Amino acid sequence: MAEKKQVGIIMGSDSDLSVMSQAMKVLDEFGISYDVDIISAHREPQELFDWGKQAEERDYKVVIAGAGKAAALPGMCAALVPIPVIGIPMKTSDLGGEDSLFSIVQMPSGIPVATVAINGAKNAGILAAKIIAVGDPALMDKVKKYGTSLKEEVKGKNARLHEIGWEKYLEEK
Repeated sequence: MAEKKQVGIIMGSDSDLSVMSQAMKVLDEFGISYDVDIISAHREPQELFDWGKQAEERDYKVVIAGAGKAAALPGMCAALVPIPVIGIPMKTSDLGGEDSLFSIVQMPSGIPVATVAINGAKNAGILAAKIIAVGDPALMDKVKKYGTSLKEEVKGKNARLHEIGWEKYLEEK
């Protein structure tokens, strides 16, 4: 029997993969398993319904759904599954991703979608880790260490800025 994955990652188009991979990298860092699927809410509604039915059976703890333009995918996932859904609005060429963002955050009462920034897949991965960590003390330790590492990174940058000055600091970037 195959290992059950903790997160279901779904996107509306393969053009979203480069952004969505940021969530996958974060989940890999935390040792969180996941499945990845490309399913268009508009072009493959039946496949999306079937995927939604299977999500609970697969025992996912969180769904991460990325979509652009009309961005129906995260909301439809939230309507189909009883587990938390994190929506990632994709930057679009037409409206810069605002269309995607508005589509995802304007969910009707009773169908929540946690929404990150436009192209914010890294934060989606972190949020998924935090949600799962609520019931997993070892993962919670990893999440805390990650937060500490961010703090230390900023402290190191500040020390370097003061050491060499802002002009040289910018040159190093």
